[in-house]
Amino acid sequence: MSVLSFREVVGRTLSHRFGEPPTAERKFVLTLDNTAPSVAEAASAIGIFHGSPHPEYPFLTVSDVQFTEGSPSPFHAEITYRYELLEPDERDPNPLARPDVWSFTTSGTSVPALFYYDGTTKKPLVNSAGDAFEGVTTDEAECRASIAGNRSVFPLATAVAVTGAINSDTYLGAAQYSWKCVGISGQQQSEMVNDVEVNYWAITIELAYRQAGWTLQLPDVGFNFLDGNQRKRCYVLNDDGEKVDSVTPMPLQTDGSMKNPDDPPDIIERRVNPEVSFSSYFGTPSWL
Repeated sequence: MSVLSFREVVGRTLSHRFGEPPTAERKFVLTLDNTAPSVAEAASAIGIFHGSPHPEYPFLTVSDVQFTEGSPSPFHAEITYRYELLEPDERDPNPLARPDVWSFTTSGTSVPALFYYDGTTKKPLVNSAGDAFEGVTTDEAECRASIAGNRSVFPLATAVAVTGAINSDTYLGAAQYSWKCVGISGQQQSEMVNDVEVNYWAITIELAYRQAGWTLQLPDVGFNFLDGNQRKRCYVLNDDGEKVDSVTPMPLQTDGSMKNPDDPPDIIERRVNPEVSFSSYFGTPSWL
């Protein structure tokens, strides 16, 4: 081994500017034989590496290691350790051991308008004759959760399986079918950790939440109705009281029969996305 001995140089530093995170430094002098050590050998001799805590301020961790040969003499070397208050996703020097980082944003998105508020009462959105409006939209709040994390390989099979899927059970305090996986992206990354190259994939998972859910909500109307086992055309009465084909969709009962034209249409829900357990695929933030 090329490191014969080492000692810490007196004069630790701590800098803490108001409103900014603190930083600290420690310096060590190593006595060498005639073989220059590598940075990894020097760090191993001292026992301090990237991510090591400060002995006095354990909330500070090593973020930078500087190695200088021939200081202060040809048979000496100097190592300077810089300590910083790192973000949770930066504290572990191994990128594959860092926790996922969650972020949330809210925005508005356009959805079909099916209801309106009469005071605090929610009612179907129809005209005075009970006909449903077509093509009317409104804005609804949408919350997006972004999960950034590192993986040894890109989770291709998982990405294909869950993209477009909705939550099968309660997730992040929200009801079934409220969350949807919008997509998963990834980019190759490489870092040096204590003289070892670590290759990994930095992935981002996008989830979207809607309070009304991701099932299709449709007015139960149609041009045809069921009369027993027979399928017939919906009708209205003309001025002479005769049945004529309706030119607009008519509200239907749950059994497919025609509703009273004065009754507003029911809203039916249809799930068109696959459902998966979001907790098993994406986990949850550390604060839940």
